[in-house]
Amino acid sequence: MSQSTTKMKKNLKTIDLVLLGLGAVIGTGIFVITGTAANQHAGPGLVFSFMLAGFVIILIGLCFAEFASRFPLVGGPYAYILKVWGRRAAWLAGWFTIWEYLLAASSVASGWSGYMNGFLSGLGVGLPTALQASFNPENGTYIDIIAVSMTVLVTWLVSKEAKKAFRFNNFMFFLKFILIAMFIVIGAFYVEPQNWTPVMPFGFTGIASGAALVFFAFLGFDAISMTAEEVENPQKSLPRGIFFAIAISTVLYMLVTIVLTGVVPYTELGVKDPVAFALRYVNQDILAGVLSVGAILTLLTVLIAMLYGLGRLLYAMSKGGLLPGYLAEIDETTQSPKAATWTAGCIAAVFSGIIPLQSLAELTNLVTLVVMMMLAAGILTLRKKFDEPTEGQFKVPFVPLIPLLTIALSFYLVLQLSVTTWILFVFCLLIGIIVYYSYGRKVNHT
Repeated sequence: MSQSTTKMKKNLKTIDLVLLGLGAVIGTGIFVITGTAANQHAGPGLVFSFMLAGFVIILIGLCFAEFASRFPLVGGPYAYILKVWGRRAAWLAGWFTIWEYLLAASSVASGWSGYMNGFLSGLGVGLPTALQASFNPENGTYIDIIAVSMTVLVTWLVSKEAKKAFRFNNFMFFLKFILIAMFIVIGAFYVEPQNWTPVMPFGFTGIASGAALVFFAFLGFDAISMTAEEVENPQKSLPRGIFFAIAISTVLYMLVTIVLTGVVPYTELGVKDPVAFALRYVNQDILAGVLSVGAILTLLTVLIAMLYGLGRLLYAMSKGGLLPGYLAEIDETTQSPKAATWTAGCIAAVFSGIIPLQSLAELTNLVTLVVMMMLAAGILTLRKKFDEPTEGQFKVPFVPLIPLLTIALSFYLVLQLSVTTWILFVFCLLIGIIVYYSYGRKVNHT
């Protein structure tokens, strides 16, 4: 796991990391999940749900930042847990993170396909029903060809030199930021304060369950930790990238929520495109159309970040001997883990094209929160095993209070998730254990 042995090109700067994190975080959460969360869980109090979820993410970010600063290694949670707890725990952290990226990437690809199918149907050139959605013979669908095609296209982009993929990501994020700013500024003129009452129609329980749901909106910032071996100054850039991405995304989510629930009564926000719906609600149909098209295009930044992170994670776990060795090969031309990236993309394409993912949405939150709790607990072991951070390295303040608070709040959020989600989690855990003992345990650590 030594960083000095890497063959990857080190040309990423702090701004690249911030925009990678924002590209991953600001996506389906802000354009889709805000409406459902306000309508079914928290009402106008959704802003407090984002505050609670954002607070938990900031605590987790502190733990991420110390690990990233002290061990700037590709692999993120897998590499950090490997340092403090060894191979078995590291395998679980890596396995759950694989699921996080895989489910998030596949969900975005499927959502993007839904918008595109609707757009093509409106033009009268819609695809055959069999090719419009994942495998469901009862509905006459067998494969989501658009989701598969888009996943393969983005994989090709990410398999190139990281800097090239990041340039496209940065451009798309700035377009996305302009759209969000447009909604906040224009929507502010149509806010009706009475729509904010009652502030918490579902009580504090609604705020908590809303926080558990919107936690999904923050997923992806940890993709920053996967860039460690391609950053010019990882000890400083990684913590800065993590904090700026979390802070900016939290502020944007809160501003959008305040405007959204002020423009439209929360009882009418049970829609898939709440931000565009709010503009249509005040008869700004042209702007709503522009925002919808822009939102569809800019969701690609989430797919870029997730496939980038997943490819680098497979590469790191292969270096550690827990996955087949070919995944650790570096392409001489692009100086990137091309084999790992294409493997990640092909698996994500299968998931997005064939497997219905609706029932797995909450599983993404659960596996992520479990990994976050492992990292917080890992900080306690890290301090005992490697002492305090040295000068120039980031240091989590108030240890053990901050890690213990992170564990407690994360555990509180996972308790808000359904029994079905926990059953799926146990099934996922058992598969991971089987894979480890059938392959990873037999391979010598490299």
